[in-house]
Amino acid sequence: MPTTPSGVRGQLLPCAEALAVPRAGDRSVWSAQSLHAPTIRALADRAAADRAKPWPIPLAGGFARYVRDGDRAEYEDVVFTREHRLTRAAVMAAVTLDQAWIDEVVDGVALLCEQSTWCLPAHDDCFARGGAVTDVTRPFLDLRAGDVAAQLAWIDHLLGEQLDERAPGIRARIRYEVDRRVLTPFVTRRDWHWLQDVHNWSAWIHSNVLVAALVLIDEPEVRDEVVETVVAGLDQYIASIPADGAIDEGFMYWWQGACRALEALDLLHHASGGALGAITSESLRQVIAFPHRMQLGGDWYLNFADGAARLPSGELPWCALHQAARRVGDAKAQAHAATHRQGDAPVAREEQGLGRLLRALTDREWVEAATTDAPLPREVWLPSTQVLLVREKAGTANGITLAVKGGHNGEHHNHNDVGGIVVALDGVPVVVDPGRPTYTAQTFSPDRYKIWTMQSSWHSVPEIRATPQAAGAQYAARDVTPNLEGDEPGLALDIAAAYPAPGLVRWRRDARLDRRSHRVRVTETWEALHDEGGAQTFIHLMLAGDVAPGEGRALVEAVDGAGRASISWDPPQAPAAVTVRELDDPWLADVWGKRLTRLEIDVTALGSSGTFTWRVERAA
Repeated sequence: MPTTPSGVRGQLLPCAEALAVPRAGDRSVWSAQSLHAPTIRALADRAAADRAKPWPIPLAGGFARYVRDGDRAEYEDVVFTREHRLTRAAVMAAVTLDQAWIDEVVDGVALLCEQSTWCLPAHDDCFARGGAVTDVTRPFLDLRAGDVAAQLAWIDHLLGEQLDERAPGIRARIRYEVDRRVLTPFVTRRDWHWLQDVHNWSAWIHSNVLVAALVLIDEPEVRDEVVETVVAGLDQYIASIPADGAIDEGFMYWWQGACRALEALDLLHHASGGALGAITSESLRQVIAFPHRMQLGGDWYLNFADGAARLPSGELPWCALHQAARRVGDAKAQAHAATHRQGDAPVAREEQGLGRLLRALTDREWVEAATTDAPLPREVWLPSTQVLLVREKAGTANGITLAVKGGHNGEHHNHNDVGGIVVALDGVPVVVDPGRPTYTAQTFSPDRYKIWTMQSSWHSVPEIRATPQAAGAQYAARDVTPNLEGDEPGLALDIAAAYPAPGLVRWRRDARLDRRSHRVRVTETWEALHDEGGAQTFIHLMLAGDVAPGEGRALVEAVDGAGRASISWDPPQAPAAVTVRELDDPWLADVWGKRLTRLEIDVTALGSSGTFTWRVERAA
C-alpha cells in the first residue's frame, strides 16, 4: 500500500513544489535548446496550425445526441480537440514565454471554465433524471472531468507566474471551477460507481484528483484531508490487483488503470519527499510486467476484452511504463518500453494528457533511452484471469505464438469469449479476437451483447447446438489445466459451462503449441446427454487476412505482410464455409483492414459426443 490515511498529514511539500516537473521559469529546462527537438518541432507545427482556426465549441446538440441516437463521438471529438489544443499551447508558452502563447493558454483555460460540464455525455447521470443537457448544479465526476481538473492543475503549476502577470484572476477561476466540479463532489458524494466496483475508473480518477489537490488547494488541512481520501481510494484499487498482476480489462486499459495508479504513487513519492508512495506489494511489481507479457510482436498485443489488437505506439505513454519499471528495477519492462523509444520520434504526444507529456519531455532517462529488443517471454501464465501465452522461442516473435483465455463472462469490459484462442504468425494475429468497435450508447447498456464483436459467435470458440455463450460470471471455464513444460505447452479447459445449452456435459478444449513441428494443435472433445433435434454445432475461427477455403483446409494470407498460414482439420470431411464481415468502423478497420472472415467448420455429424482436431502452421 502507498500509505495509510493517517500518514498523510504534515508530509506534503508546498503546492508550488508538489509536482515533479520544473516550472516554466526554470530556463535551464524549458529553453528550446534543452528539450527534445523533434517533439517540440512537432508540437510547434500543430500549435501554429491551431491558431489559424477558431477554438472549437462543444454544443448542446452534440451532447444530447447520446440519448437521441446513441452517438457520443461528435461531442467527444470537439472537447478532445479543444483540450489537445490547450496542451500544445501550454508547452509552447513554457518553451517560448511568448505573450501570444500565454494568451492562447488563457483563452483555452477560460473556455474550459465556461464549458457547462467537463463530464462526457456517455457518463453524465443527467439523462437518468430526464434531462437532455447537463445539470450544472450537480456536476458528475467522471474520467473526463478528472482529466480536465488535472490539465488545469498542470497548467497552473507550469505557468502560474506567467498567468498572474498576463491575466490576473485566471488562476482563481481555475481553483473555483476545479473545486466546484471535481474536488467538492469527490469528498462529499461517496456513492460513485467507481468506488463500489473497482476498475480502471477508480485509479484514473483518483490519480487526477491527486494532481488537482496537490496544486490547487491552498489550505493545508483541507489539502491533507483530500489527499488522505485519494490515498484510501488508491489503496482500494491496488488491493484489487491479483498477485500475478493480471488486468482482466486487458492491455489497452492497463494504461488507464494500473498505469494511472503507478503514476499516482510516483507523484505521492515526490510530493511527500519520499515518505509516501512506496511500491511494496508484489502485485504492483507484477502488474508492471503485464504489458510486455501481453505482447505478440511489434505493435501487436493480446486483446481479450475491449482492447484493440494494435494501437499506434505513439498514442501510449511509454515513458510512464519506463519510469515505473525503473522504480522497481524491472529490466524487462524497462526494455519493453524502450523498444518504443525512437530517437527522432516524439517522446510523447498531447493525446496522452498534459501531465504525461510534461513528464516525458523532462525525463532525461526516457528522452535518451536507447531502443532495445523486446523481452517477449517464452511462456506466460496468469492464473487469476486464466490467460496463457506461449511462443516458440523467448526474445523473438518469429514463428508461431498461441494464446488461450479461460476466465468467465462477467469480467470488466467483458466479451463472451471463454476458451477464446489467438494464434499469431511472426507476431501478427491470424486467428484473432476482433476487439471492439467505436463506443456508442449501446456499448455499456443492457443491449451490449447485441453488438457483434461482443458475442461468442464472432470469437474463435464453438457454437454448440446453435447456442452461443451467455454473459455473466456464472458462465465460466472449468477444470483449467495449464502446461508450461516441454515442447508442447498449452492450456486445457472445459468450456461447457459457458453455454446455456441443455444437456451439455463437457466440452474439453486442449490447445497446444508444438514447438517441434512449429504448429498449434487444438483438440475439441465433447459429451452430451442427448441430441437436441439436429441443431448444428460449429467450430468458429475468426481470421484476419485473405482467406482461401478448401476441403479440410484453409489458407490465410496474413495482414501486415506476415506470410501465409495453413489451417487444417481432422476429420477433413467436416464441411466448412466462410462468412466475410466487412468492417466500416474505424476502430476495427484501422487494425484489421477492410474485413474479417469467420471460418465455420460444421462438426454436427460427429454426434452428440465426439472429438475434432484443428491445426495452424506456416504454409509451405
